[in-house]
Amino acid sequence: MQASVTMKGRPLTLVGTQPEVGSQAPPFTCLDRDLLAVSLANLAGRPKLISSVPSLDTPVCEMQTRRFNQEAAALPPQVQIMTISMDLPFAQARFCTTYGIERLLVLSDHRDASFGRAYGLLIPELRLLARAVLVLDAADVIRHFQIVPELTEHPDYDAALEAVRSVAGV
Repeated sequence: MQASVTMKGRPLTLVGTQPEVGSQAPPFTCLDRDLLAVSLANLAGRPKLISSVPSLDTPVCEMQTRRFNQEAAALPPQVQIMTISMDLPFAQARFCTTYGIERLLVLSDHRDASFGRAYGLLIPELRLLARAVLVLDAADVIRHFQIVPELTEHPDYDAALEAVRSVAGV
């Protein structure tokens, strides 16, 4: 059975298989705002919160990214928080400048959909990512994974932040 999400009630398909909580996080490679490849392996040894959003140019995605940027200030510096979307790196850089996003690593999955396919979050009908939040421990074991069933709704911020604090030992 294929997983799905909705957008304003309209069913959409997700491509790939979502990894289970407790399993090793699949590898992926995205681009940063300088068009440099960043892989999961590049971030090894750090707890991570990964925020997946359909597009930074939408209100909920903007609020989600701004919320995690704000929350990053209260987390230990070893925690890596990132937002991944299909937006082009140029648009992501403009977004980060406009909204003062300085505490997050913002990555683009537009080139290969490597992240989206590896985590079962790619929506082929729209070529966007589903809204999701993952928390990985320092060994890249998945400790929290929420796929938001309706793209226009927010994730459970409190659950994600509690999970990342737990893996960071806070």
